Amino acid sequence: MAKPATFVARGITAEGRAKTYKRKGLWAIKKKNGGKFPTHAKKAAAKPAEGKAPRFYPADDVPKPLSHNAVHKQAKLRASITPGTVLILLAGRFKGKRVIFLGQLPSGLLLVTGPFKLNGVPVRRVNAAYVIGTSTKVSLPKLDLSKFTDSYFKAVETKSSKKGEKEFFNQAEAKKNVLSQEYIANQKTLDAALLPALSADLKGYLSTRFTLKDGDRPHLMKF
Repeated sequence: MAKPATFVARGITAEGRAKTYKRKGLWAIKKKNGGKFPTHAKKAAAKPAEGKAPRFYPADDVPKPLSHNAVHKQAKLRASITPGTVLILLAGRFKGKRVIFLGQLPSGLLLVTGPFKLNGVPVRRVNAAYVIGTSTKVSLPKLDLSKFTDSYFKAVETKSSKKGEKEFFNQAEAKKNVLSQEYIANQKTLDAALLPALSADLKGYLSTRFTLKDGDRPHLMKF
């Protein structure tokens, strides 16, 4: 006759606790160690190797401090973008406008201008990923661009106080940000130096916005 199974299901045995305690001889182990079960020191968990992903992910998101040792390299310009190249802006407030590329800033951004008197685009910074370089070139005169740095375009941060009920209803009367006289003067000086170097046809070209019509295929177009 086969011996009945002592294990019925997970956590459930055919015999009671007392019978199991006696059958396994746990009483002898306890008696041998002075009435207590022997304890063993837990082994220290092995540390994962550096660069190796842990076996299990944490249940909660654990924030990791950002590295402050990152080296920011200046983006390399495309061969089609050189000082004096006419660019087409693809994003932002002046999307579709044609601008003149003046130079690259230390941050890697492009320094461009409309000029403002022709198409309303002031001197500004743009990302090279959002422009198309055209085959049209402008012979730039000698320009002083030393004042146009990355810090020149950073907006001045002002600490705003908490708004109460009175300030909330008087938002319409709030003063708008006014451009400084220095910024306006610098733009006028730059436009005065650029406009004489532009022909009538080039002025008309820069004044018009770039658009696509039905049937146009941008990937087959030559700019």
